Amino acid sequence: MTDKQFDVVSGMDVPRFAGIATFMRLPQIPVDQADDVDIGLIGIPWDGGTTNRPGPRHGPRQMRDQSSMIRRVHHLTGKSPFDEARVADLGDCPVNPIDVMDALARIEAHYSRILDKNIVPLSAGGDHLCSLPVLRALAQKHGPMGMVHFDAHSDLWDNYFGGFKFTHGTPFARAIEEGLLDPNRVVQIGLRGSVYDMEDRDFGKRHNVRMINIEEFDELGVEQTMAIARQIVGEDKTYISFDIDCLDPAFAPGTGTPEIGGLTNREALKMIRKLHGLNIVGADVVEVSPPFDPSGYTALNGVTMMFELLCVMADNIDAGR
Repeated sequence: MTDKQFDVVSGMDVPRFAGIATFMRLPQIPVDQADDVDIGLIGIPWDGGTTNRPGPRHGPRQMRDQSSMIRRVHHLTGKSPFDEARVADLGDCPVNPIDVMDALARIEAHYSRILDKNIVPLSAGGDHLCSLPVLRALAQKHGPMGMVHFDAHSDLWDNYFGGFKFTHGTPFARAIEEGLLDPNRVVQIGLRGSVYDMEDRDFGKRHNVRMINIEEFDELGVEQTMAIARQIVGEDKTYISFDIDCLDPAFAPGTGTPEIGGLTNREALKMIRKLHGLNIVGADVVEVSPPFDPSGYTALNGVTMMFELLCVMADNIDAGR
């Protein structure tokens, strides 16, 4: 049964358009008071790594609003993640919108505080550079991790604009170089679109990253793709990173770098469910950009992916008790 301190507000009791918006209508608890939390939902309202269309800094707020559409029980399993784990909205991470390096340091320090309490983080970005400081904090606790990465782009570029190494196109090159990720345990799913050159793909090949283009996914299908992913990451500690632009822009127009011909949201939901049982130490959903989708549909897709990830993560915590 749910600890009442961590229960969600039901739309049967309070209309979903009413009240203060929190992720999935959970209680919001400050990090310094979160000693009993198992899984923390955290916003990272920052897009200082964006190189073209900005806006993901506004993602967490719109995703919180759209998350009022999430109900407590998963329709397929009949289980509620809120019954299996103590889950709370831990608010937003401190950021600096005008200084990239300071923002990265602030995010890393904040996540270190969260991890000191043995909380598993599930984050809403923010642009994809947000993942790097989160991985830095996680690696201090867990060592090098594997990663299942859903994205239209590899984010393995070395630099932008003549040597700038910290953008939303470079986080996983930095993470591999810094020893945060074990590249032999990294799989990227949904890659597509034109590129500047083959530098990022060459980096991936040199480091043995498994890169699954959308064309290969079409041939493999969900079952085989996720069987490959599970074999690659194995039973050791794994991070999940979901860039909303892995979805076709028909489903997620509100993102900074849309690429046509992407995954359907139904395919993505099926793949996340196939993560069940993996040793997941953290996850994120990033690159939701509300200015490009004021309808909120992209944010609804993003926060639904967060709910699916939460179900997988909560079941793992429940099984470990």
